[in-house]
Amino acid sequence: MLELPAYTEHLKEGILAEHQKNNNESIENPGPLQTYEENLSRGEFRIQQCKDCGQHVFYPRLLCHHCGSNLLKWVAVSGRGTVYSTAVVRQRPEKGGDYNISLIDLEEGPRLMSRVVDVDPDEVTIGMAVSAHVGMIDDKPAVLFYNKEQGDKEW
Repeated sequence: MLELPAYTEHLKEGILAEHQKNNNESIENPGPLQTYEENLSRGEFRIQQCKDCGQHVFYPRLLCHHCGSNLLKWVAVSGRGTVYSTAVVRQRPEKGGDYNISLIDLEEGPRLMSRVVDVDPDEVTIGMAVSAHVGMIDDKPAVLFYNKEQGDKEW
């Protein structure tokens, strides 16, 4: 149940009605995160770019964190990147084995967290050139990276 301070009790009915309406109706104007996830589900890796300052923006948001503009458009990216930092997560083999978590600097500027999936987790190195593709993590679409030198998985 929604808990509100006593002095706002008179607002409770309206807030609950709005919450019910928002959770039962389809979203006509999706937010940036939903748009990003829908693009991934179609196999498209897109990020936002500010129409005012021209900077690329990631994580999806309503305002440009460079200049504060709300004029953001969705653009396809090259998919090329460089490993900025990496760590190995150790797991038992029956739970899927070890994997890496890496911070990747995209050619367009933003940094994102992902995985380099085609090499042993211990072999992922800072400065490694990588290329993006849309894959799956825990049955959800996600941006994953290949070691660029391992093949033609170029975006």
